[in-house]
Amino acid sequence: MRLARALQEKLMDVRLRDKLIAEGKVTKEEVKKYLESMPDDTNNASYTEENSGEEE
Repeated sequence: MRLARALQEKLMDVRLRDKLIAEGKVTKEEVKKYLESMPDDTNNASYTEENSGEEE
């Protein structure tokens, strides 16, 4: 099961996705469905100030 999930995630990797779409290995609809199925982790995000630590 873990291997199947890893292979699926590789197909949807943002670094490979456009290439795989162009090659016809993945459709835009499959990508959209995958992205919609991902959990919303907004509550787990941590934010930092831009330019923090820089002297003005």
